[in-house]
Amino acid sequence: MTDHLKGLLITTIGVLFVVPDSLFVRLIEADPMVTAFWRALTAGTIVLIILLAWQGAKGFRAVLGTGWVGAVYILLIGSTAPAFVMAVTYTSVANVVFIFACMPIFASLFSRLLMAEPIRLRMVLTMLVVLFGLGIIAYGSGTSEIASWKGDLWALYIAAAYALALTLVRRLRAVPMIPAIPIAFLGAAIILGVLTDPLPALEANWPLFLGHGAVIAVATCLLTIGPRYISSAEVALLVLLESVLAPLLVWAVVGEDPGPWAILGGVVVIGALVVSNLIALRAARRRTT
Repeated sequence: MTDHLKGLLITTIGVLFVVPDSLFVRLIEADPMVTAFWRALTAGTIVLIILLAWQGAKGFRAVLGTGWVGAVYILLIGSTAPAFVMAVTYTSVANVVFIFACMPIFASLFSRLLMAEPIRLRMVLTMLVVLFGLGIIAYGSGTSEIASWKGDLWALYIAAAYALALTLVRRLRAVPMIPAIPIAFLGAAIILGVLTDPLPALEANWPLFLGHGAVIAVATCLLTIGPRYISSAEVALLVLLESVLAPLLVWAVVGEDPGPWAILGGVVVIGALVVSNLIALRAARRRTT
């Protein structure tokens, strides 16, 4: 098996493990911050155990030596744990994943601001179309009973936080950052544990809490490893699978109809990103031939 095929398989499996994330939030009957606590605690603990068994403590020492860049990365990743639960709680799953798909747009902007990388005409046009799609989604949130601008804003924050985290970590290419994940998740769990009372919800929901954390742990590890072997355009295209499959899964299991405006806006957003990434992928292949 070639490294390229290995990267495609690992990344695809990682994306598929992310797909049930929103469904778990819908099925768990608990306060959103309690759900976020158990999500972060379980996922962080599982990843921690895997890393300690695999490489011991050396990876953690390397991450802790990355200075302020690593610290900001950890804070951003940790903050997405409660942010995701809040987003899914206050708006439709379709809105969340469609907005989250805009992460490459934020990544381009942060790369321009922090690393002085140019924004190509392709990305400018993509941004304009994506903004139009987000406008449609925002309009639909004002007319839907299951969607709200509050959740949309949380989803927008997640997209921006992940994009900034990935932009910062590009400065640390020599340091594997998987050990930062359990630090971020467990740190978030400690803070949420102080602010909430998570134990009463455990008895009724522990299988869901465990399953929720497990899929996030597996997805996080695979999505950190897989993209090392394939191009960023290929990664972006594969990640868009979640935007398609997650709303369909939630619709099938709990009957959550995202509504016509969310679907229309999602088609515009995903369509723009698919075309943009296909163009980038073709250009990259031409340069290598």
